[in-house]
Amino acid sequence: MAGGTIWKGIIQFEDIDVPVKLHTAVGEERAQFHLLHRRDQVRVRQQMFCPLEKRPVPAEEQSRGFEVEEGKYILVDPEDLEQVVPENDRMIKVHEFVKTSQIDPLFLGRVYYLEPDVQGKGYAALANALQKLEVSGICSWTMRKRSYLGALQAKGNVIRLSTLRYADEVVAVGSLDLLDVQLSEKELKIGSDLIAQLTVPFEPKKYENEHEKKLQDMIEKKARGETIKVLPPRRLKPTEPDNLLQVLEASLKKVA
Repeated sequence: MAGGTIWKGIIQFEDIDVPVKLHTAVGEERAQFHLLHRRDQVRVRQQMFCPLEKRPVPAEEQSRGFEVEEGKYILVDPEDLEQVVPENDRMIKVHEFVKTSQIDPLFLGRVYYLEPDVQGKGYAALANALQKLEVSGICSWTMRKRSYLGALQAKGNVIRLSTLRYADEVVAVGSLDLLDVQLSEKELKIGSDLIAQLTVPFEPKKYENEHEKKLQDMIEKKARGETIKVLPPRRLKPTEPDNLLQVLEASLKKVA
């Protein structure tokens, strides 16, 4: 279930304006911990400390700085930052449309749901067109004094807005040290057959956050005064290259 409206804007391209409300599409629930003084179990406070003067620095004496070289900074005041704050006109400006399949998932960031803010045909028509043509609208907008690049995509009758990473934020795959490994036709065939046997429709509800579940269970046990038994981690050995074919064949027999 989508949360409350966190922002309102207008999808705009050519002469078309579609008012929308933005909702968070992903909610992560994690156990929250606080840092305590172990002896008296009181929450500790963080202080900004000057190692030169050996004393805490109050907020009014603190300033942002950009390091231009080691140990040398340019001070940046709040007034300086205000000069570069992007204009907030509440427009989600669509620059172009591209095939959705051409967007590498590496570029996708946070996802939001867009809901029509004014009842009309504009939202439904845009959702239908995006899905029918299998395209995404590359757009930009400003929210909370920050500019974003994004992609408008449709699933069913709902328009989603995903933030996009800029090209210089994605690490090139060429930086990886990948070996040119030669596989035999039989290894390729058995590997493909094994994956085909294990392929099923994606059902996300089948999977749970096991770490979070164990964490909550541990907290509940400690709250009841129970002793926690720590199990050693299971360590798996990588498959030896010379044994790959035999392992693939054994695995295929298990699932066949």
